[in-house]
Amino acid sequence: MTRAKIGRMLALIPIVIFSGIIGAAVATSSATIETQRTRISLILWAAFFIIWSIAGRNSAPSQRSESWGSTYIHQTALIAALMLLFVQAPGLTGFFLPESFRPAVVIGVIVQCAFLLFAFWARWHLGRNWAAEVRIGEGHELVRTGPYRWVRHPIYTAMLGMFVGTAIASGQYHALLGVVILFVAYIRKTRLEEEILSRTFPTDYEAYRRSTWRLVPPVF
Repeated sequence: MTRAKIGRMLALIPIVIFSGIIGAAVATSSATIETQRTRISLILWAAFFIIWSIAGRNSAPSQRSESWGSTYIHQTALIAALMLLFVQAPGLTGFFLPESFRPAVVIGVIVQCAFLLFAFWARWHLGRNWAAEVRIGEGHELVRTGPYRWVRHPIYTAMLGMFVGTAIASGQYHALLGVVILFVAYIRKTRLEEEILSRTFPTDYEAYRRSTWRLVPPVF
């Protein structure tokens, strides 16, 4: 089994753990899970991860990549952020949106759906270059089509948008903390990616970086 295949299998472990915990909690109607407000959001996340893992099988083999330890720093942060979207953390159960504001659920789902489609659009253009870890694949190309014309890391932008959508549906502070954790994790990961891409495409990537936003146009 190649290093790339092992890496992809290991990257799925946190997602499997998350799905199992959330699924068991929903099945038992756990009081710590906001099943009523975030049920649809949870289904969307499950569908996203299933489709995403299937699409990931088409990734090109890696030439060089970050260490597995570095990958799992990000995976751990991702799992913590995902859990905080749904699990009521002590001291963070207050509502940043009025609990009685029921349209928040609909608004949150619409936001999540919009960014989910944005993620698949970006993934389509990235093609075989995609991987769960920071790496350079065989025949790696500098993609500048689709959403990559404006944003250097549109899949991360989409993930943040999906998190925001779920946080709106939840309305509670623990979900906001999940958004913050993911944002910090993506700041770290985008820096690693831009370092390796700058070494791989020393001239083209610098010009590309000057003409695009990192994550959230027109802010950042």
